[in-house]
Amino acid sequence: MTADAPSAAHEPDALDLGLPDPVRDPGLPAQVRIHEVGPRDGLQNESGLVPVEVKAEFIARLAAAGLGTVEATSFVHPKWVPQLADAEELVPRLADLPARHPGLRLPVLVPNERGLDRALAHHAADIAVFASATETFARRNLNRSADEAMAMFQPVVARATEAGIRVRGYLSMCFGDPWEGPVPIDQVVGFGVRLLEMGCFELSLGDTIGVATPGQVTALLDGFARAGVPAERLAVHFHDTYGQALSNTLAALRAGVTTVDASAGGLGGCPYAKSATGNLATEDLVWMLHGLGIRTGVDLRALVATSGWMAQQLGRPSPSRTVQALLGAAPA
Repeated sequence: MTADAPSAAHEPDALDLGLPDPVRDPGLPAQVRIHEVGPRDGLQNESGLVPVEVKAEFIARLAAAGLGTVEATSFVHPKWVPQLADAEELVPRLADLPARHPGLRLPVLVPNERGLDRALAHHAADIAVFASATETFARRNLNRSADEAMAMFQPVVARATEAGIRVRGYLSMCFGDPWEGPVPIDQVVGFGVRLLEMGCFELSLGDTIGVATPGQVTALLDGFARAGVPAERLAVHFHDTYGQALSNTLAALRAGVTTVDASAGGLGGCPYAKSATGNLATEDLVWMLHGLGIRTGVDLRALVATSGWMAQQLGRPSPSRTVQALLGAAPA
């Protein structure tokens, strides 16, 4: 290169320029905990098996980026979710992460008592159970009625809490069901309260097929408030099928929710509901939260780099708009 050649200096991106510019809204929480679901919910629907060493590296990178809760895997029968059949091999590979990242939590999903036995054998400190607010999805996802599923979870939650394990409750189809249509608020609240009364410390409300809108989110959270459930015990889990995940999240924050589920790179779907597309991308969520002056503890640049790396492992671009913008990738 000659002295007159143009410089190859790095062109500043938005983060280099100090963007997004934080503007605090006093009506919103000062801090939000992100419950990262990419390694479990994000990867469970991948058609090609992701190597266990890639999953372990993905989780390690997410923890290094500042995510304090990373849902690692599920102790479900391999027949039902082949992508997660390597749970016994994966979990030991993560054993040193909590020491490297104090406070890090690595919950695992358990479907029944057999799954709990497997989680206990691997010294899990956090588990989650997965119920449905609708009858049809319960039968398709859990092969039993919604009430039978609740009965199945009762001893799981009881045994786990007795062992000092924190139990999170997921409730799917809270805003719409692909077979049943709209889901009554009282029906969702009823099942949610039952999970909390069993002993779940937190309830995540799932928009499994991504049909919710902000008014509906507000109405459901108001329903839980009327039932005596404080917003601090609720989390929200939005899919972005119709592009509403961020607006729905903002509605939840205004109602006092401070825990939001998200998936790095927007990975995800549901093997039992084909209309369920990707989860809310963690990067898009962090961009919005940082722009609102809300603390997350997440290093956005490190997170974007992690999702870019994972997209390479999967052989396709990330659907996250923030990842696309900061890495210069074309939309998926």
